[in-house]
Amino acid sequence: MNRQELFENIKKKKSFLCVGLDTDIKKIPEHLLKEEDPIFAFNKAIIDATAPYCIAYKPNLAFYESMGVKGWISFEKTIKYLNENYPEQFIIADAKRGDIGNTSAMYARTFFEEMQIDSVTVAPYMGEDSVTPFLTYANKWVILLALTSNKGSQDFQMTEDAQGERLFEKVLKKSQEWGNADNMMYVVGATQGRMFEDIRKIVPEHFLLVPGVGAQGGSLEEVCKYGMTSTCGLIVNSSRAIIYADHSENFATVAGEKAKEVQVEMEKLLEPIL
Repeated sequence: MNRQELFENIKKKKSFLCVGLDTDIKKIPEHLLKEEDPIFAFNKAIIDATAPYCIAYKPNLAFYESMGVKGWISFEKTIKYLNENYPEQFIIADAKRGDIGNTSAMYARTFFEEMQIDSVTVAPYMGEDSVTPFLTYANKWVILLALTSNKGSQDFQMTEDAQGERLFEKVLKKSQEWGNADNMMYVVGATQGRMFEDIRKIVPEHFLLVPGVGAQGGSLEEVCKYGMTSTCGLIVNSSRAIIYADHSENFATVAGEKAKEVQVEMEKLLEPIL
């Protein structure tokens, strides 16, 4: 999916919501455990209920890898279901990969060729040769970790060099030598607030993947105030607040209602650029 197609879908849906498929076998409704593949059954129901209100899905690989081969099968079935039934949805493999060049090339082959996924999250700290193998695929995206929403982000990302440049700023600047606004996005946590102003000074046009709205307490209005561009430039993820909003047999309907609530809020915030 290219940049224009992504923006067209944002305009069509009046939404920039990404639903995070952080599917934990210990948290899904108990009645699903009778299914042959409980994880896929849960994902399918969530997708069918939320698809009208979102433009992306982000399965977090850790939740699938924790179940070994069974988890990978559930993950593959989920991706296939999305590609066959909701081809307009932007799919993000939240894998946080990043290794030496030949290893990164294999990761890129896994997600972009074998799995037919649109994008993958990548850790930047091994440098150029760990990132560029992902950038050789047309209409595929690297989503580089820049400034995350977790407490530990202060440990390294905010450290300053002798000139006062913070490490996340160095990542933003250096990585633009490798990719551009048509094939690279950045992860910026919603809890970072006005830091979006500093980020937009360096990457004014790039899309930002923004986790941390919902259960982590990030403000959607604040994210949009400081981070939105003329083509939206934001994909805002919500996981737990949507997919685990209800644990009864009515879970999917409730998830759809929660997704719609976010979409309605997003529609208002999008009005200036639509």
